[in-house]
Amino acid sequence: MQKLLPSHKTAHSSHMPEVSAEWAAAASNLLSNIRSSWTNCTVLTTARLPGAEEDREKIWDPSAMFSEDLWLENEKNCAVVHKSKRGRKRQELLAVALGVKVGVKGALLWQPLKLFAYSQITSLVRRAALTQNDNHFNYEKAHNFKVHTFRGPHWCEYCANFMWGLIAQGVRCSDCGLNVHKQCSKYVPNDCQPDLKRIKRVYCCDLTTLVKAHNTQRPMVVDSCIREIEARGLKSEGLYRVSGFTEHIEDVKMAFDRDGDKADISASIYPDINIIAGALKLYFRDLPIPVITYDTYSKFIEAAKISNPDERLEAIHEVLMLLPAAHYETLRYLMIHLKKVTLHEKENFMNAENLGIVFGPTLMRPPEDSTLTTLNDMRYQKLIVQILIENEDVLF
Repeated sequence: MQKLLPSHKTAHSSHMPEVSAEWAAAASNLLSNIRSSWTNCTVLTTARLPGAEEDREKIWDPSAMFSEDLWLENEKNCAVVHKSKRGRKRQELLAVALGVKVGVKGALLWQPLKLFAYSQITSLVRRAALTQNDNHFNYEKAHNFKVHTFRGPHWCEYCANFMWGLIAQGVRCSDCGLNVHKQCSKYVPNDCQPDLKRIKRVYCCDLTTLVKAHNTQRPMVVDSCIREIEARGLKSEGLYRVSGFTEHIEDVKMAFDRDGDKADISASIYPDINIIAGALKLYFRDLPIPVITYDTYSKFIEAAKISNPDERLEAIHEVLMLLPAAHYETLRYLMIHLKKVTLHEKENFMNAENLGIVFGPTLMRPPEDSTLTTLNDMRYQKLIVQILIENEDVLF
C-alpha cells in the first residue's frame, strides 16, 4: 500500500529551493485548492494595493484577478522590484505551475502566493519522494499533535486554508512537524513520518516512531543486542536472569542514544554478555507503550485464562493480529531469539518458563498503574510469554 507522507516545512524563508519540472507538475494539482482559498490572502495584501476602493475590489474579483490587463495595470502602479535572474526563474516556474501570470517586473501578489504555495509544493514533492522509496517500511503511525502558536502566516497542511488567530492557531505534530487546524487533526490519516532531527534519543522513544524515523523493521537496539547475544552469549548461564552492572548498562543506553546503530557493544568494550542482555531488557521496560500494548493487554490476559490449550492458542493468535505492525514484528523477532535461547537450556538453564518469568512484566504492563493488578496478572504475563516462545513457529 502506498502512503502519502507529508512534509512539514513552513514558509518563513524568503528564499526558495530550486524547483524541478517534476515538482512543478505535482504543484499543478494544487490549483483548485489555491483558488478556493485565495480570499484568505486579501488581509495580507490589500493594504498595499494602490488606487480607489472600487479598483481594489475589482482587482480581487476572483473572476478577473488573473486577466492579463489587470496584471499589466498592476505592474504600472507598483514600484519596480529588482530580482536576481535565479530568483526570477523560480518565481516564473512557480507561477506557471499554479496557473497564474506574473509580469516582467514582478507582481504584487507574489509574496502571499509564495507563502502559500511554497509550503504546499514542498509538501507534495516530499510525499512523492517518500512513496517512491522501495525500502520504506509502511508502518502506520498516528500523529502526535500538540497545540502550537505560529509566528507569521501559516496555512493548514490538510485543508489548505489559512490558520487564523494570534495564539494557538492550530496544532503541530511533535514527531514530524505537520501543521494543521485543531479540527482538521481529527481527519488526518495515520501517515506520520517522524523526522530524525526531532528524535533526540533511542531509549524511552515510542517504538513505531523510532523505526519509522530510522526506516527499519525493528528498533536498532533490539537488532544489535540480539545479534551480539547470539554471537557469544547463548550458552551463558542464567542468560537474561543474571543482571549486569547497572552503571555499565546505563553506558550502553547512552551509547545508543548518542550513536544510534553505530553504538559499539562488542566484547572488547563490554565482555560481560549480561550487560548487553540487561540493556535489551531496559529498552523494553523504558518504552512509553509496551511491546504488548495497553490496548491489547486485557485481551491477552483473558486469553491466558482459557483452560483449553487449543482454544487458548487460537485466542492468543487473534489478539496478536491486533498489535501495531512494528510491535508485532519486534515481538516476533524477539520470540524467535528466545526460542534459540531455550535450545541451549542445558548450558544456560533458561527454559521457556524461566524466560516467561523474566520477560512477562517487561513486555506487557497493565494500563492502570496498580500494584494489585500487576501482582494478580503476573502469572498470566508469564504464561503468555511462555506460550509465545514455545509456539512461535505457529503463532507468527
